[in-house]
Amino acid sequence: MLKLAKPNIRQLSKEEMEQYFREMGEKAFRAKQVYEWIWTKQARSFEDMTNLSKELRAKLAENFSLPALTGDLTQHSSDGTIKSRFRTVDGHLVEGVLIPTDDRKTACVSSQIGCSLSCKFCATGYMDRKRNLEFDEIFDEVALINQQSEASYGKKLTNIVFMGMGEPLLNYKNVLKAIEKISSPEGLGMSPRRITVSTAGVAKMIKQLGDDQVRFKLALSLHAATDAKRHEIMPINDTNDIQSLVEALNYFYQKTGNEITFEYILFKDFNDSLEDAAELVKLYRRVPADLINIIEYNPIDLALFEKPDEDKTMQFMQYLEKHRVNVRLRRSRGKDIDAACGQLANK
Repeated sequence: MLKLAKPNIRQLSKEEMEQYFREMGEKAFRAKQVYEWIWTKQARSFEDMTNLSKELRAKLAENFSLPALTGDLTQHSSDGTIKSRFRTVDGHLVEGVLIPTDDRKTACVSSQIGCSLSCKFCATGYMDRKRNLEFDEIFDEVALINQQSEASYGKKLTNIVFMGMGEPLLNYKNVLKAIEKISSPEGLGMSPRRITVSTAGVAKMIKQLGDDQVRFKLALSLHAATDAKRHEIMPINDTNDIQSLVEALNYFYQKTGNEITFEYILFKDFNDSLEDAAELVKLYRRVPADLINIIEYNPIDLALFEKPDEDKTMQFMQYLEKHRVNVRLRRSRGKDIDAACGQLANK
């Protein structure tokens, strides 16, 4: 949790802000102005709030903090991908990525500083988890990447994926509140249907998403279709096995009807055989999944995995297609700047 000497003004609801201004003897519309500065105009400091008097700005600065995320480093890939490293007010670093295509501008955002899940193929998994990102810090990530998209490509973001650093469902309240702000007309006004939250598989919290009637899409980082293999690469499978995830995903779909995707990275000689494909088909039929994304493996220094050759990948894809699986091959973007899937580690 972020610890600050003064209360974070962005943690106040609109009603709490109105009450604060009333107690100060200020008119109620001042609260609306400040709220707009924070969420609609994305002010980075109280000094930015130019339609407030200097005295009022000074009073706000005296009583509150406004701990905005700041850009620390930007890298541009030869394929147009842009990776940003952001700095938190307490000095931690976290990464986000802008992935542009002809018809989409997607922000890949982080939900934690580091990660506690230790997936063997993921660079973030080899980092310690320092803390969860606050909901306003997640909002900042998206707002800053949106500004980047407008500046570099002349277009606003079309999609957001929570596939950066950390496990979103282990920072449940902040992720949901961030999405609420991102999709609010007072925030970025993005449809929740254009937002995907990706999880390594926390069955209890997948069910909670169903109970909370969320409107965004869900992706499960599967990467192996049997418990024996998944256990080898994803320690979370010890407490969230495939059967519990099947039950949770069916419950989520029954409650929301929202799109579910399986994410499956192909690892050479580990999960890329036709036997593995057959297991994946069986699992696909047990869950109302819309799609399986087959993902190219992106090498990291700390792991010994390799990606299979193109022929093996195509055989795997063709087997799935022959068995009426809706499947798509997701080519990696931003590999030359360590911005691709599984490579984020504040390098």
